[in-house]
Amino acid sequence: MSRVIRCMMMSAVALAAALSVAATPLPQQAAGTAAASDSYSMADFARVRKYDAHVHANAPGTAFLEQARADGFELLSINVDYPDFPSVARQHELALAFAAKDPVHFHWATTFSMKGFGTPGWTERVNAGVARDVAKGALAVKIWKNVGLVEKDAKGKLIMLDDPGLAPVAEKIRSLGVALIDHQGEPRNCWLPLDQMTTDNDREYFSKHPEYYMYLHPDMPGYEDLMAARDRFVAKHPKLRFVGAHLASLEYDVDRIAAFLDRFPNATVDMAARMSQVQYQSVRDREKVRNFFIRYQDRVLYGTDLTFTADADPAQFRREAHAVWGSDWRYLATGETQRVDMIHADVAGLALPRAVIDKIYYANARRVFAVPRPAG
Repeated sequence: MSRVIRCMMMSAVALAAALSVAATPLPQQAAGTAAASDSYSMADFARVRKYDAHVHANAPGTAFLEQARADGFELLSINVDYPDFPSVARQHELALAFAAKDPVHFHWATTFSMKGFGTPGWTERVNAGVARDVAKGALAVKIWKNVGLVEKDAKGKLIMLDDPGLAPVAEKIRSLGVALIDHQGEPRNCWLPLDQMTTDNDREYFSKHPEYYMYLHPDMPGYEDLMAARDRFVAKHPKLRFVGAHLASLEYDVDRIAAFLDRFPNATVDMAARMSQVQYQSVRDREKVRNFFIRYQDRVLYGTDLTFTADADPAQFRREAHAVWGSDWRYLATGETQRVDMIHADVAGLALPRAVIDKIYYANARRVFAVPRPAG
């Protein structure tokens, strides 16, 4: 397996273990702000419509869907060409089965293999497969971080996202009326010394897996190289509905996310597996982070990266998914505080206005991943 593949994909177990659900009232000044904002409470959690726009349902069984229904969620399960996941074909089978079982709560995104890139017929095969999947109900297409960090062309050169060979695929996705979900690079921490990393989950993971730690591999593309390639790609396809997974790998700086969204008006970002990075900033300047979400309330999608695997205990997974969803709601929607062990801090909730929460948690995903209208 490539040393890069596993850089960060936190399981539900690890994420839930890092969260504390004990909550306390917000300090008086912040609580007043929360009240003035007409924010939700924890009591509203289950009844408000929500959409987790980045999960992976990688095993049969009803646990994920059952918990989603109980907690008021629709799910977008994203197929990924990831060696530690089931094969893309198996992920496709599972997605079709779940969607047939519960089309109201379960949606899915397809993907494609980079195998054979640049050889005759590759583009035609990929485009035909994407079109078939959209016809079967796929609402988006995923490109993973193997583009830029793993896959190489016939000359042994890493394939970057803005390689001309990917342009026809991007145009096909645009013409089909669905979104492209792109995961470029890794958290910026992956390129920093351990003592400069901002979260314990990154620090612990990369210290134990030096083979995946880009700071130790200067021969690989740098963080800014990957971000620049992504930006060139988005600029070349301005009409493509582009979703930057994991806050477009700009998770460390809400100002930089804002600049990305300002530059590319057809782009959105999902929050999957990057909440602690946002909370790290929030502890230092809560109002700055809160104002970011309010200003870009139409451009952010709630997501978690929760992954249901074949070896998961269904009851335990349900508890962990509920804990993750509840903790995130407490932070974004309410004025309560909670202990976040990943950053060794008590984090005050943002108490975002209800109208903002309704967009981030539901309306934006319904818009971005809209069911395509038939041509003509």
